[in-house]
Amino acid sequence: MEARLNPFTNPVLGKVFKHIIAAGKVLEGSTLPASTQELVKLRASQINGCGFCTDMHFKDAVHAGESAERLNLVAVWREATVFTDAERAALELAEEATRIADAAGGVPDEVWANAAKYYDEDQLGALVGVITLINAFNRGNVMLQMPAGDYQPGQFG
Repeated sequence: MEARLNPFTNPVLGKVFKHIIAAGKVLEGSTLPASTQELVKLRASQINGCGFCTDMHFKDAVHAGESAERLNLVAVWREATVFTDAERAALELAEEATRIADAAGGVPDEVWANAAKYYDEDQLGALVGVITLINAFNRGNVMLQMPAGDYQPGQFG
């Protein structure tokens, strides 16, 4: 399987992706736990059906020390006992924001308030950033039909 267009060799899309990647670098320096960021990226990617990002964030999380058990249960986090209340709040926010078109009025106040119980303003800003960026990547990769399975942790620096 081959992508419809290579985002790294296309002169216009390559620049767009570089800016999105640069925005992601800002989040690496935030106080939002890296494990939470990976869980959120994985869940949004599952919802959006982005095989490339699902593969990437599963492998990056394993490489960073996350357990396969927890990653396997991300799709069913509500029923799983392996996530903290803070992680559950982040996953709920990610789901609501990713499915924003399904809910008139956007993300419910209760969902935001629940996340705000566990994360300070900077961390909430990072959560919004992570969710926004992964959804942008997911949509681009799904459109391009980026193949999944070959990603290696650290492949993009």
